[in-house]
Amino acid sequence: MTNLGQLLCLAAENHQDGEVPLGITLLFGALLVAMIAGLALEEKIHAKKSLIVGLFAGLCLLLGAWLLPLPIGPVVLPGGHEVRLPVYIPGIDWGVIAIILGSSLFVDVTSKSGLFSFVAITLTKASRGDPLRLLWVYGVMTVVFSAVLNNVTAMIIVGSLTGVSLKKLGKGDLLLGFLLIEALLTNIGGLLTLISSVPNIIVGTTAGISFVEFFIKAGPFVAVATVATIMLGARLFGIRRLIGPEERAEAAFLVEGFDENDGIESRGFFYFAAFMLVAFIGTIATTSVLPVVSDLEMGFVALAFAGVMLIRYKHDVNRFYRAVDWDLLGFFAALFAVISIMEHAEVLALIGEGLEHLIDLGDTLGPASILVSSAVASSVTDNIPLAAMLAKIFAARGTPPDSILWWAVIFGANLGGNLTPIGSASTLVAVTIIHKYKLPLSFGAFVRKAFPFAAMQIVLALVYVLIAL
Repeated sequence: MTNLGQLLCLAAENHQDGEVPLGITLLFGALLVAMIAGLALEEKIHAKKSLIVGLFAGLCLLLGAWLLPLPIGPVVLPGGHEVRLPVYIPGIDWGVIAIILGSSLFVDVTSKSGLFSFVAITLTKASRGDPLRLLWVYGVMTVVFSAVLNNVTAMIIVGSLTGVSLKKLGKGDLLLGFLLIEALLTNIGGLLTLISSVPNIIVGTTAGISFVEFFIKAGPFVAVATVATIMLGARLFGIRRLIGPEERAEAAFLVEGFDENDGIESRGFFYFAAFMLVAFIGTIATTSVLPVVSDLEMGFVALAFAGVMLIRYKHDVNRFYRAVDWDLLGFFAALFAVISIMEHAEVLALIGEGLEHLIDLGDTLGPASILVSSAVASSVTDNIPLAAMLAKIFAARGTPPDSILWWAVIFGANLGGNLTPIGSASTLVAVTIIHKYKLPLSFGAFVRKAFPFAAMQIVLALVYVLIAL
């Protein structure tokens, strides 16, 4: 049997040939599993997420440069100009980094205007201090924002409003439940339209599914899954409706004392921030169809709006820079580098081949297996290359546009983000917000708390795909 030394020598010989031996693919697959285990033990080893993934990114890059046919070398631009980029730079999804950085700065500066406090208190007063009503309001808002914006921006905005509302109500003990439910709903909202998430765009366009058809077919599931998630969350986290006239009267008296204008220091800046928030949401929602802006994408929009808002504090911008969660950004950069190497090592291709074998299990078991397997795979790897790979496989097999296999991938790739905190950007942002409020939630604790929701959503998706589509 070939030992590890011989295998590494063989890999080095095949480096230039573009061939990746199975043993090397399994080696990198083992590194991926080890990284996930390290994240799961984050609390026990007392290390930040960015450090854990950063160390694995460094190891994967070193091994990749030695063992894999990585695209190392200059990039030739039109006109013959060469640009030298380290191999890990193109592997990072800078669009996601820009969205998180820009949205975080925009929301942080906008909050200083008192706008978020105004909206949160207004909604809290409308709920009459009833936590369950507030959960429904923020839950539906999360789904809508995730569908028309993107799940990261939705989580940042709604998470900020939630923190203000529950603090005002003196219900800080419910904040963990609210934020976790909202995080899980971002991936539900990401299923609503063809352009709500990248896997939707990749699989939907490959299958030839129109925008209207996508909305009509995904809409009923999103509605049912939203209701079921909020109801289950209210039950598991003890978020209940106010009981009895005394409790309702006490809450009503409390909210009557709230003044939505308390946090407004400058009326002019308040109105400007309100205008900019509406413009930000509208621009993000229509980025894909706006001339010029569509080429620059959502990350540019988020950074541009953040820059405009920072002008208000042009002499004191450092405090906003210091407030940025650099650990989160470092984590994402390192994670994208790891996933890029996994793609070059054909780990994702191996996963895709395994899923391809499931297609032949039958008209019922095949799509069901694809949906569940896609969800599990998407919970630990980037769902974008996975969706792209399966879309290519289905297209090569001549899968008809009306096949439920397409929908199995769409539902699995989106819902898998709810299984782990690294399954989607929005769940990781939610965990960061939770830690910002000094609430304990480790990797393992997230999985334990989120699993009932994710399992319920996947079961609903299986029933819906197999019976209704």
